[in-house]
Amino acid sequence: STQRYMGGNTSLVIANKMLRALAYRCARLTQAQKQVASLHSSAPALGGHALVTHRQSEDNTDQAPFDFTVENYKTVNWYLSKYPSNYKQSAAIPLLRLAQEQNDNFLSLAAMNKVAKILEMPPIKVYEVASFYTMFNRERVGKHHLQICGTTPCMLQGARDIMHACEKHLGIHMGETTKDGMFTLQEVECLGACVNAPMLQVNNELFYEDLTPENVVALLETFKAGKQPKVGPQNHRKNSIGPQGRTSLNGPPRGPSSRDIDALRAAEEKKKADAAAAAAAAKAASPPPPSTPTPAPAAAPKK
Repeated sequence: STQRYMGGNTSLVIANKMLRALAYRCARLTQAQKQVASLHSSAPALGGHALVTHRQSEDNTDQAPFDFTVENYKTVNWYLSKYPSNYKQSAAIPLLRLAQEQNDNFLSLAAMNKVAKILEMPPIKVYEVASFYTMFNRERVGKHHLQICGTTPCMLQGARDIMHACEKHLGIHMGETTKDGMFTLQEVECLGACVNAPMLQVNNELFYEDLTPENVVALLETFKAGKQPKVGPQNHRKNSIGPQGRTSLNGPPRGPSSRDIDALRAAEEKKKADAAAAAAAAKAASPPPPSTPTPAPAAAPKK
């Protein structure tokens, strides 16, 4: 009916436009699907340790033995003492971190189950916490877990060059571990040392900043030799001082950084004591008020 109403040529033009629009939308959808697929695969490719799923291995099963040491049980109890008994689940993160540190920077399934048992919570709740935070390594990593910041400030300052230098020197790619189990490379998000970019963190703890492709290789060689490199800036910089040196706060601080409560209390008590003493002294120095004669008792009326 459309063809009879609008004429054959017009209807063909409209149909052609509709087909082109549909093809364009399909192409856009296909591209969006590719981007989503890339997004889902980018984290394992770059990091390899932020996976949501559990990967079964010989040392990562619920049957693998794990228990805290006697010394670490003291730390566990210290953490638990910070919370009411009905809120002990709040200690999940510190206990997971403690378990990972004891287990050579590796948080196994058995370790998560042990934490769940101590905190009296369903294991799935512990898995949810451990799979959310990338600081928990649910796959075994190397002795030196190199976490290279790839966020904007570090990227602009050459983070990609640092990554490539590490990959070339160690013979591995991001998200991989060396055959000797010494090093694991991972790209992470901002670690809060932007002013000293580019930087990397080792084993969730040690910061190495102001990196170059040359000094990061020297850093790796120091680790290979079994030594711990000096933490902080790897150049002449002191802490976070800029290239012009210190431009403020050049002298000693001009007073206490916080109030001295004990001194304030003592001063207030002295003030009150001085006021009381002054009042007593003033009272003692003033002449006594004149005495008023006592009136004679009235005579009894005569009968």
